[in-house]
Amino acid sequence: MNDGARPKLRLDKWLWHARFFKTRSLAAKQVSEGHMRLNGARVAKPAQTVSPDDVVTFPQGKHIRVIKVVDLGTRRGPAPEAQALYTDLDPPDARNKEAFPENPAFEGQGRPTKKDRRALDLSRSRTLE
Repeated sequence: MNDGARPKLRLDKWLWHARFFKTRSLAAKQVSEGHMRLNGARVAKPAQTVSPDDVVTFPQGKHIRVIKVVDLGTRRGPAPEAQALYTDLDPPDARNKEAFPENPAFEGQGRPTKKDRRALDLSRSRTLE
């Protein structure tokens, strides 16, 4: 084998190693449905190979993930090991605002007490009469 060859790994296997999907079959299904892009080109085969410095783009939840492959890994290890396999190119502020939107109705007071609930029930019953 040539020493200058770049190491490669199947895309579905790398996504599973990096813990983007719970099972390898879910990763393969996502790739085969055509939801993945590798370096800007659409990928439809789970056997497509990735190597370090490739950029993978795919939907996850309500937002699009843009991930740069740093390392291939040899196994599906713990989360810190999986996070070392990639660099997230998404701006973190945009992702956090979508995941945790500000709730203007919540004023930081917590759950109402029994007394507060009784008062609320009385005020609602008076408006119905």
